[in-house]
Amino acid sequence: MPRQIGYIIGNEACERFSFYGMRNILVPFLISSVLLAYLPEGDRNGEARDIFHTFVIGVYFFPLLGGWLADRFFGKYHTILWFSLIYCAGHACLALFETNATGFYTGLFLIALGSGGIKPLVVSFCGDQFDQSNKDKARIVFDAFYWIINFGSFFASLLAPLFLRHYGPAVAFGIPGVLMFIATFVFWLGRRHYVNVPPARRDPHAFFEVVKTALRAQRPGEGRPGLLVALAGVAAAAALLVLWALSATVSLAWWPSDFGFVISACLALGVVIALGGIGASMQLERARGLHPDAAVDGVRAVLRILIVFALVTPFWSLFDQKASTWIIQGREMVIPHEAAWWPSWLIQDAAQMQALNPLLVMLLIPFNNLVLYPALRRIGFEPTALRRMGWGIAFSGVAWIAAGAIQLWIDDGEQVSLTWQSLPYLLLTFGEVLVSATALEFAYSQAPHAMKGVIMAFWYLTSTFGSLWVLLTNAGVRSDTATAWIAGSGLSENAFLMFFFAGFAFLAAAAFALYARRYPMQDNYRTA
Repeated sequence: MPRQIGYIIGNEACERFSFYGMRNILVPFLISSVLLAYLPEGDRNGEARDIFHTFVIGVYFFPLLGGWLADRFFGKYHTILWFSLIYCAGHACLALFETNATGFYTGLFLIALGSGGIKPLVVSFCGDQFDQSNKDKARIVFDAFYWIINFGSFFASLLAPLFLRHYGPAVAFGIPGVLMFIATFVFWLGRRHYVNVPPARRDPHAFFEVVKTALRAQRPGEGRPGLLVALAGVAAAAALLVLWALSATVSLAWWPSDFGFVISACLALGVVIALGGIGASMQLERARGLHPDAAVDGVRAVLRILIVFALVTPFWSLFDQKASTWIIQGREMVIPHEAAWWPSWLIQDAAQMQALNPLLVMLLIPFNNLVLYPALRRIGFEPTALRRMGWGIAFSGVAWIAAGAIQLWIDDGEQVSLTWQSLPYLLLTFGEVLVSATALEFAYSQAPHAMKGVIMAFWYLTSTFGSLWVLLTNAGVRSDTATAWIAGSGLSENAFLMFFFAGFAFLAAAAFALYARRYPMQDNYRTA
């Protein structure tokens, strides 16, 4: 085992605690903080939820920047180190500026930038430390990575709410900051031992090079309809940004007031990816002869995988709300301190229920691999990657049906025990295991080796667009028409949104199943 692996694993353990420690107390802190004191009490939950999902959008957008800087300019080690220092500065801002909106939100931006910047690099940097002589040890290390992530998440989810409750936000945000500083220091200590793969040279047959060639190529007697579609996407994206800029300076009555920069920019990015992908697909064969067949076929594979990823985004809109909507629901429930079996000395806050997620992940993955999947195969049902992902999306919808039923119970004025939230957490985590772990396996097997990096970049964007769905939905229900319609339904806004997101997941699962039936499976594992 390379001796430098210990530094990387130690760094990951501390970094994951720091990230989940601050992330999982962000919503309860904001609801009760002076930062939102200018809002009526009934509006603070919604605003805290919007801030949280805006933060998540940044965390999963900035991997594009970190990966690009590492691959083209600075290499993985220096990019990780510099972004880690930005990360530390963000934690310091949260601890120091708990009552200052500018300072606190600057801290959130720096953490999103730092965390996102290193996210695509640490695992691949770890892989760089192995060669043909010790590659059999790499699987052990990647398994350790997975357990460290969940280990850090479990204890952060369990302890951070207690720090916030008993010691205040300065300490609660400061402790994750200290852990992030330790993570950076541990990573720096291994600097003399790392294998540093230099940045790659520009690949003339990379994904975007092939796409540009396909869109620009002309054929005698034929137009370029794909280029027109792609340019329409660029024009629509530019129009969205221009309208946002205008709305910030002059009043546009027909422009949604909640469409700030983040929503507008994400919509613009989504339009460019969607129409650019459609346009490239229409003209992709024109790149043959100008690029190797393997590169053209690789782009075709990536474009197919992007459709799968697009259908997964509704899952993330449900999953990430366990740290926002479900915490808000839990605060309305009763912690059963009087029960003899309840560990009152440890579980004192609704936000701590999030610790169930990493704990259940560590239990469900071996259960699925050792018990569930073999049992399904014995009865003649093969749990393929696409089937698992489709069912995972559906299970997330079932989880939100359960959460909605709990909300109806609360809305009826009942005293509902917090233990009931265990059921939606179990269902949602089961869906996560089916979707998240499987999607990486699926994408790796479908994408050619040269395209695996771009696939990881697009995978992180699924979480960005998942949180975008949440922001769009929250903006939609604030309109007078939607508010009146929800009131007429007899449901509270919280209950309505829970059933809405459940229906959203079921619709996505159905669309996923239809696409999966005609998806042409590939096998792009590396030959021995």
